[in-house]
Amino acid sequence: MAAAAQRICVTVPATSANLGVGFDVLGLALDLAARFTFEPADELLVTGCDERFNTPDNLVWRSYLAACEELGVTAQSLHIHEDSPIPASGGLGSSSTCVVAGIAAAQALAGRDLDRPFTLSLATRIEGHPDNVAPAVMGGLVSSYVDGTRTITTRWPVAPNLRFVCIAPPYRVLTSDARMALPSMVPMSSVSWQVGRCLAMVSALASGRAADIAACCHDRIHEPYRAPLIPDYENLQEVALAAGATTFLISGSGAAMLAICDGDAAARRVHDAVEAGMENPWVRTLAVSERGVSVSKLVQKTDGPVHQS
Repeated sequence: MAAAAQRICVTVPATSANLGVGFDVLGLALDLAARFTFEPADELLVTGCDERFNTPDNLVWRSYLAACEELGVTAQSLHIHEDSPIPASGGLGSSSTCVVAGIAAAQALAGRDLDRPFTLSLATRIEGHPDNVAPAVMGGLVSSYVDGTRTITTRWPVAPNLRFVCIAPPYRVLTSDARMALPSMVPMSSVSWQVGRCLAMVSALASGRAADIAACCHDRIHEPYRAPLIPDYENLQEVALAAGATTFLISGSGAAMLAICDGDAAARRVHDAVEAGMENPWVRTLAVSERGVSVSKLVQKTDGPVHQS
């Protein structure tokens, strides 16, 4: 019988953070996933991504090393293969998938079950904020905050009628530039405006009431300052709303954008409209992923196909 070598597969969903009025608090997992495989190797090798990421500075590898140190286990050289359909233009959690995958792999390769609170807290420390990594770990709609070294989350399922048209332009907005665009202080009136609408947004997404989403999703803290960094934002917002979108938002800090739609028919109209309204866009209509990061073991027989256990 041929010898078998164990491989680990980690699947992590794309995410959209902020959702307008939930700045640095709300995040949503989407049913588009990045898949990472890990297997022991003589030296570090990263494939499936741009060659410039095949270095010891690779984010998946650095997250794996951080998790090994935290767990008190010895890191091993790995062949990491990345298979990600998530655009790297920013705003759909491409970096969060890498961080979460590396941490999850460290636990699996050490023979441990996936510890979601540990994964989330370490991922938050690596990323610097939890709004994208929380839904990547937990799935669904998640609000989160940091308490010392712990990341505390509350999770809600999202109504099945809602669809999310995701648009990624062929250019990037650096997170550092998006942060610098924000004011250093906001008026007290904006705080109360935001808190009330953030709570209403959670309720509206859970219930699927499109009218409630449209009524509450008007941000005053970050979108007015970040929108000018995305040249296509105003035009696509107008196009999407005219085609029937419930609301149109910046996804994360951009450059990706998100149109929330009530049902498949409205989503198709919005999808077609925004695709026609921009040159070379990446557009996908997605539902919510209620499942966060998952880990499976793959066995590769030297004379046969891969089998999953």
